[in-house]
Amino acid sequence: MGTPTFVLASASIARRRLLQNAGIQPFVCPSDFDESQIQLKNPAELVETLALRKAEAVAPHFQSALVMGCDSVLAINGEIHGKPSSQEEARQRWLMMRGNYGELFTGHVFVDNVQNRNLVKHQVTKVYFASVSNEEIDAYVSTEEPLKCAGAFALEGKGSVFVEKIEGCHSNVIGLSMPLLRIMLMDMGYSIADFW
Repeated sequence: MGTPTFVLASASIARRRLLQNAGIQPFVCPSDFDESQIQLKNPAELVETLALRKAEAVAPHFQSALVMGCDSVLAINGEIHGKPSSQEEARQRWLMMRGNYGELFTGHVFVDNVQNRNLVKHQVTKVYFASVSNEEIDAYVSTEEPLKCAGAFALEGKGSVFVEKIEGCHSNVIGLSMPLLRIMLMDMGYSIADFW
């Protein structure tokens, strides 16, 4: 079995960078899947379903590829949050998040066109937020960084200064669990080194 093309069905620069830092040069093909079609209350089920739909939307465009789909949400007090749709929504989210913690769920899916099989998993990381001031929230929201991220913060960006502690996989919070990626590749019969 030859090594298929590694396709990332995501426009996320952070996910692409994580893969590149690990020696994988993905072919990037965003799915443009309409996430509003999927309404699920369980965060693990939601991110797995969305990641699968994204990968499935892209897979038919490639003959022999390993297509990876991902999706992340933040659950706070049992309530699911994706990317905020406005600065005001991001501000309200931070008022709820400060001094609190959330669980960052990321769905990881491989659709393997070579073997004609799928693998679906998720990773959860607990994120503890600092007791930030109203002024800090306003300043952060005005950068518009929170509008681009599930959970309204970027661990790899300015938002890092507002995260006090993480329990679990840190790269999962950025959008892709690298340890889980390695395990999933092995489950599919590949080695991470195949893609170096």
